[in-house]
Amino acid sequence: MSREPNYEFQEWWNKQREKNHDFFTNDSNNANKGFLTVEIRSLNPDLTTEKDRSRSARQLSWICLLRFQQLANSLAWITNSFLLLLRTANRRISAADSPSDSSASRLYRIIKFFLFLVVLLLCVELVAYFKGWHFSPPSAASAEAAVELFYALWLEIRADYLAPPLQSLANVCIVLFLIQSMDRVLLMLGCLWIKIRRIKPTASMEYPMGRVETGNVDDYPMVLVQIPMCNEKEVYQQSIAAVCIMDWPKERMLVQVLDDSDELDAQNLIQAEVQKWHQKGVHILYRHRLIRSGYKAGNLKSAMSCDYIKNYEFVAIFDADFQPAPDFLKKTIPHFMGNDDLALVQARWAFVNKDENLLTRLQNINLSFHFEVEQQVNGVFINFFGFNGTAGVWRIKALEDCGGWLERTTVEDMDIAVRAHLCGWKFVYLNDVKCYCELPESYEAYKKQQYRWHSGPMQLFRLCFLDILHSKDLE
Repeated sequence: MSREPNYEFQEWWNKQREKNHDFFTNDSNNANKGFLTVEIRSLNPDLTTEKDRSRSARQLSWICLLRFQQLANSLAWITNSFLLLLRTANRRISAADSPSDSSASRLYRIIKFFLFLVVLLLCVELVAYFKGWHFSPPSAASAEAAVELFYALWLEIRADYLAPPLQSLANVCIVLFLIQSMDRVLLMLGCLWIKIRRIKPTASMEYPMGRVETGNVDDYPMVLVQIPMCNEKEVYQQSIAAVCIMDWPKERMLVQVLDDSDELDAQNLIQAEVQKWHQKGVHILYRHRLIRSGYKAGNLKSAMSCDYIKNYEFVAIFDADFQPAPDFLKKTIPHFMGNDDLALVQARWAFVNKDENLLTRLQNINLSFHFEVEQQVNGVFINFFGFNGTAGVWRIKALEDCGGWLERTTVEDMDIAVRAHLCGWKFVYLNDVKCYCELPESYEAYKKQQYRWHSGPMQLFRLCFLDILHSKDLE
């Protein structure tokens, strides 16, 4: 049998639950209300806005200050760079080479021309701006008409101003080509005539070949041998040795080694070689100039100013890379005997490296034509040709008569040959007497050699032209 439910206890329990629920609810609401009140009281919209506004202004001021600092740094860098550029330009202009340098002066003239052109165009732009010459962009038709007008003006200028002088210049070049071609044809015909008739210079006497005996030295004239050189460390031994062993009485020959080297080791080597041959009994002297002016001409001029030169009658000149044969003097000096008007005896060059490469073979062809045809024909028919600067024997009296070596050009050999011929002296070329030398094997060495050979003839022509016109010794 079940028990009846106790309703009184249930009612009491429900009342207690409601009471506790209201208490917790009120406490929670009061707590939340207090929290919200505190939060709301502490939250001031005007104050927050002012803080944000002040914070944004401070940041903006810092940004502006940073930008100003960057701008100041940029201006300082630009100013320093400009001042540095001015100082560098001033220093380079102050330390620039003298205007005597042809390449530098030519460059300066070009720069000045373009500067003048730019300033002129700027002036035109300024005048057009202030005058109000505001032209509208051209249309397609006007542009085509402008092109046609420009082409028509070009045709008129070309026909009236450019064509006549160019045609005259072309005519002059054609005439010069015909003259040169005729000269070459005459030279070839002369060479053919020499070969057919077997014409060659003959001496009035001959020296016996072989070593010279001591008792017959009076028959040999006094000969001075000069070897000009400059930093020739590769070939100085061969050239000095070849000259010192020439078949000529030692007491009738003096060797001058004219060293213009600016390298101390080269000077010591050459001086030691001279001392070695001097100890062997060869009359040889070493000369070195402290003031090296005039290049080769200045070197030879300085050597000819010595007091003992008056004791010698002839002078033989050999460059540092030439090796004369032992009988060179015995084949050249006899041509002076009985020919008091003979100033120069020139020998032919022979090349030991003519088959080294294509460049040396081409040089051999060119120089063979020069010696075989030009020098030989001119020597046989007119007794005049250009001195080759080496492998030749001069009469010292002829050198003194024409003024000696001059430093006015870089082709001192051609200069002294022209002046000697204008004074009435004659030349002899010996095609069968050879002096061995080397050809430039590289293009750089060949270019330097050709520059030396071709840079002075026009200057020499300008200096000697009036003397040639007023010469009374030319037939």
